[in-house]
Amino acid sequence: MKLSLALVASLALGVTLSAQAQNAPATDPSFSAYSLAQQCSQKSDNTAQGQCVGAVRGIVRGYQYGVLFLSQRASLSDAETKRVSLCLTDTQVSSIVDDFLADAKQVSEADLKRTPAEVAVLGSVHGHHACS
Repeated sequence: MKLSLALVASLALGVTLSAQAQNAPATDPSFSAYSLAQQCSQKSDNTAQGQCVGAVRGIVRGYQYGVLFLSQRASLSDAETKRVSLCLTDTQVSSIVDDFLADAKQVSEADLKRTPAEVAVLGSVHGHHACS
């Protein structure tokens, strides 16, 4: 759990510094880790749950396709590819959402607002489902 939070913090810092270097806002406030966590926590709202699941699924699938593309285009060793891959066999999106919400509760609201949703979700997924 602490690894995923450390990963989120370091990735968020890198994104923030990169955005500041380009004089751009650090995150889109409408798709920050905070806004996604708020949306995903609305368990009784079917619309919010559908949007949450769609966003999480899109983030994870996009990342997996990126890793696949990179592994096909670059000369990465099997160990390097495995290090950045996700092991999600038989993993339901709802459990990924639950892990993300549990991890988000351990981070301050201010930090969640500055962290892109993609960074937080992938940090959480890597913390719970990294291939070892």
